[in-house]
Amino acid sequence: MRILYDLAGADENRRFSPYCWRIRMALAHKELDVECIPWRFTEKEAISFSGQEKVPVLVDGENTVSDSWEIAKYLETEYPDTPSLKLDQGEVLFIKYWVETTLHSEMLQILVMDIYNSLAQKDQTYFRESREKLFGKALEEIVVNRKERLLHFQKLLSPLRTTLKKQEFVSGGTPGFSDYIVFGAFQWARCISDFSLLKTDDSICLWRKKMLALHQGLAMNAVGYPV
Repeated sequence: MRILYDLAGADENRRFSPYCWRIRMALAHKELDVECIPWRFTEKEAISFSGQEKVPVLVDGENTVSDSWEIAKYLETEYPDTPSLKLDQGEVLFIKYWVETTLHSEMLQILVMDIYNSLAQKDQTYFRESREKLFGKALEEIVVNRKERLLHFQKLLSPLRTTLKKQEFVSGGTPGFSDYIVFGAFQWARCISDFSLLKTDDSICLWRKKMLALHQGLAMNAVGYPV
């Protein structure tokens, strides 16, 4: 049985890591069963066997793999007869770095208090100290202008929005890991906040609905807020 260590909030069923969601969707895409184990920021000893301190961590038989990108490559190599994640398409690395360096940073500044409020008490101190050190200000100060920041965030989405007006998925006619990378960010938001990031007529919003419905509604059935 495969095991995936998956970031959880105060409610252990609230699984909100964008990196873990990439892998949950990738495993479902490849039709591979997995047991998801709740893990929290301060439980680093629980995954020390992986040689690092972050999730996702996948245990697949005798193999242990960490980092979402490394896990995706492992799945593609280890299970070549299952549906492809399309890792060989040229845009995948661009999407990965664009999401991680641009979208995640902006979304964190919009949603940081929602994340904090969703955490187990033992994680809140760690989260506050680490994020306030990162931004150089209190969490409450970061979100003061989030309505204005939302406008900036929506402008950053323009290339994605235009792409999804011209094709069904980021990866083309069918979903691939590029879609799961981007979707992981929006599922992160949906799982911890009712703050709306998209207009209902946005092509990205329409794409997100398709992503939520994939794999028997895996993401839609997760604990989160309506979109």
